[in-house]
Amino acid sequence: MSEPMGAMRTVTERYDQLVASGAIGRDPAQVALAHRLDRLAEEIGTASLASKKSALGWIFGRKVQTRHAAVRGLYVWGKVGRGKTMLMDLFFERAQVVHKRRTHFHAFMSETQDRIHAARQAILAGTLKGDDPIGPVAAEIGAEARLLCFDEFVVTDIADAMILGRLFARLWEQGTCVVATSNVPPDRLYWDGLNRSLFLPFIDLLGANMEVLELEARTDFRSEKVDIGRVYFSPLGPDATAAVDEIWDRLTGGAEGELALVEFRGRQIPIPRSVPGIARFSFQDLCERPLGAADYLKIAGRYHTLMLENVPLLGPDKRNEARRFIHLVDALYDNRIRLVISAAAEPQALFRGGDSSEAFEFRRTVSRLTEMRSAEYLAAPQNPSGTIP
Repeated sequence: MSEPMGAMRTVTERYDQLVASGAIGRDPAQVALAHRLDRLAEEIGTASLASKKSALGWIFGRKVQTRHAAVRGLYVWGKVGRGKTMLMDLFFERAQVVHKRRTHFHAFMSETQDRIHAARQAILAGTLKGDDPIGPVAAEIGAEARLLCFDEFVVTDIADAMILGRLFARLWEQGTCVVATSNVPPDRLYWDGLNRSLFLPFIDLLGANMEVLELEARTDFRSEKVDIGRVYFSPLGPDATAAVDEIWDRLTGGAEGELALVEFRGRQIPIPRSVPGIARFSFQDLCERPLGAADYLKIAGRYHTLMLENVPLLGPDKRNEARRFIHLVDALYDNRIRLVISAAAEPQALFRGGDSSEAFEFRRTVSRLTEMRSAEYLAAPQNPSGTIP
């Protein structure tokens, strides 16, 4: 049974409990962030009470004119594996807000693009007044969530970059509090993206509405997990191919697998070899075709195990492929999908891109690939999005 809202433990108390159980080691930077998140939770709770007294409409969240008491949010960035997501999850559990939402940023933006498309269609059909779909969409989101928590705030898509300023300006005007984790500081967002100058005002807007904190914890806790050595095979060659074949046969009972088609946004994503719950792809199938984060999330919602073969060395000559691989790993990791992979090198040697933005982002991918090989990850329940293993 869950605890009553008023009895919910603070972030600091939950953190201390994890330390006492031996699940994590105490880190001064994490402790400081836990205290800051507790203060933010108190600020949101106080503002929520004030809003309820002044506007009963907030309770029901149905009127687009609703305005919440403004609370400045938090943008926490730092190297991969330092505990950002863990602490944000503890904060989300603690925050005493009826209307709150925690999601991966890619998933949120994919959903938002769908909402904007639907709003445009409604405007054309004459069922929605005005000529700008951003306002109604922001009003919907603000009515649904007084608090928005984003994991892995990263901007790589020009379509997302061009709407972020207008969308979040409306959300903040409505009093939506935003808490986000990221591997990069705000001024590195959309670092070498197309028409980045048009994106820069959003960075200023973010700084005005969110406190920016760097989490400088001492170690990547994920790298300490045990590697069972059965789902990642390198280098490429007959041995790696045979190992992947053996796992496929063991999981499928020797089935060949059939071509499947995943319907998504009016098109079809081909799955070359598929049995219920398990899909098998080559790197070319998933990362050399024009697929994006939303496509990978759709696939992750259908399978509990993916097999990915022949991942090559990545670098500046395969920039688009590298970005897709980064998004693919994010989608699989966030949905706790098992990944069996054959690659040209171990994760830390897979990308050779100097100081490019892809090289920066790939550090997160290395950490996640390492965790996805661990006994803890493989033993965890798969695919919380709904697919039954």
